[in-house]
Amino acid sequence: MDSGEALEKLEALLRVIGLKKNEIRIYRLLVEKKRGMRIREIQKELGISERSVRAHVLSLYRKGLLRRELIQRGWLGYVYLPVSPVEILQKIKASIIQRIEELEKEFKS
Repeated sequence: MDSGEALEKLEALLRVIGLKKNEIRIYRLLVEKKRGMRIREIQKELGISERSVRAHVLSLYRKGLLRRELIQRGWLGYVYLPVSPVEILQKIKASIIQRIEELEKEFKS
């Protein structure tokens, strides 16, 4: 399986757990670019409004799918980087196992 195919399968899983279309587009862009990007760079690349990109990036960051690094180049700002797909899969797997174990306890009692 090539990396494009694997990313598509990950996207399908991310949709199942409730990510929005543009959140997935932003995550995929960052994975494919293999470098941190600023909000304006993401906005230009995807043609989404800057306000929308900010909201989606913040959502992804809070969900643990993005990391951010503070940079200083005559100005202060953040670049956003994707958490690795492998790490995301491990988090999803752990969350599902935890939920199953909690349900098992409820049914046993």
